Amino acid sequence: MSVGAPIPARVVVHQDSRALELVYEDGRSFRLSFEFLRVNSPSAEVRGHGKGQETLQVGKREVRIESIEPVGHYAIRPRFDDGHDSGIYSWEHLYSIATDHDRLWSDYLDRLERAGKSRDPQPAIATDKAIPGAARGARAISRPLR
Repeated sequence: MSVGAPIPARVVVHQDSRALELVYEDGRSFRLSFEFLRVNSPSAEVRGHGKGQETLQVGKREVRIESIEPVGHYAIRPRFDDGHDSGIYSWEHLYSIATDHDRLWSDYLDRLERAGKSRDPQPAIATDKAIPGAARGARAISRPLR
């Protein structure tokens, strides 16, 4: 973290609108959607370990933050309901993505479009199949019979 990185005076989680609000002592405030935070996670899972290793995050429109824990005096770690909890969001990172929100969001939407992907979560695919000729409601099993 660089010296003098702004530290929010308040961090407010708005569950209904799915937004994290950062309020600074100088009066500035930012509302960042949970989706925006999730797709801009500083974790290696999202950013990779170097240039060109980023993983495009898809289907995160409905993501929620289940909890947030402080990390020392320099960061927070949100736990998202999709299981992602490895991103440590430093105050510097949060301020940087907040002040560059419009460009980052536009870039993200462009990458999704180029990849033919969506912000919407994909419905779960049923893995069980009906057994042809079996009684109605019978399902195949995924383990061999003995």
